Amino acid sequence: MSDSILSYSSDKKGILTENSLPDDQAQEILSLRPERFCDYVGQAETVETLGIAITAAQKRNEPIDHVLFHGPPGLGKTTMAHIIANEMGSKIHITSGPALEKGGDLIGILTHLSEGDILFIDEIHRLPKIVEEFLYPAMEDFAVDFVFDKGVHARSHRYRLKRFVLIGTTTRVGLLSAPLRDRFGLFRSLDFYSEPDLVKICRRSAALLKIMMDEDGAKELAKRSRGTPRIVNRLLKRVRDYAQVRGDGYITKAIVEASLSLEGVDDIGLTNLDRNYLKTIISYYDGGPVGIEAISATLQEETDTLVDVVEPYLLKIGMVTRTSSGRKASESAYRHLGFRVQKTFF
Repeated sequence: MSDSILSYSSDKKGILTENSLPDDQAQEILSLRPERFCDYVGQAETVETLGIAITAAQKRNEPIDHVLFHGPPGLGKTTMAHIIANEMGSKIHITSGPALEKGGDLIGILTHLSEGDILFIDEIHRLPKIVEEFLYPAMEDFAVDFVFDKGVHARSHRYRLKRFVLIGTTTRVGLLSAPLRDRFGLFRSLDFYSEPDLVKICRRSAALLKIMMDEDGAKELAKRSRGTPRIVNRLLKRVRDYAQVRGDGYITKAIVEASLSLEGVDDIGLTNLDRNYLKTIISYYDGGPVGIEAISATLQEETDTLVDVVEPYLLKIGMVTRTSSGRKASESAYRHLGFRVQKTFF
């Protein structure tokens, strides 16, 4: 990856350009993000598939197929995009679905791409429909169509693009239209990480941050990180602060437990919002089923926050289930929160 960091320009269109940050600031931002597949921990099948695709494309001296990553936040979708750029030796241009408000915004980016460049669109499911339709010929034929004038004087012109690679990421793959989804050659889902993988990530990050930590401390931190690398790195920094102020700077299991209790993170990684979500279902709606809108209104939280941030992990560990009638709290949720288990569970 280059020394420059991609950041927002002042362009009102929301298009991203390369703006250099000071080297020390850039190092702080990217210090915990692996830059090559050899340093990447977890998602073994996805890494192997991408490695094969990149090697084959390099042998043919051509870019790889367009790539779509989907999965809950914090699992490494953006990191994967940067690693692909590094492995291919390509320049990456970054934007997001909400930033591309008009077709001209996208065309402006596409026409400035060089051969083999990577266009990374985060939250691609939020692309406006009119912008999405410009992507169809761009992805398939590497061309965009311009229409000049109006009515009987309208004329169409096809502009040929350099061959580029589109990498899209989404947390809501079901919201992608079929025509867009089917134009991606590589379609990979990222799943939550296992505890051993999170321990490896934790120890790697601790080494980069020059933090002293024992094995039990790493395991305890991994256990409370909801299967998500972004969370394990965030909690590691909070535990580091606690260890330096309340301890001797060395992270142990006891330090992790004391620090994360202040953060409201319990022994299986549930936060205050997670517990309030489950308590709402159990206390206000008798364990469910209840619609997500009702839960959102009771908690005064956005529905998207509950669906994208809270529910994926709770579904993964079996604390909540989705039915045709709505959400239901499971028996394990009752037991974890100390509620009396309803007889209907038996």
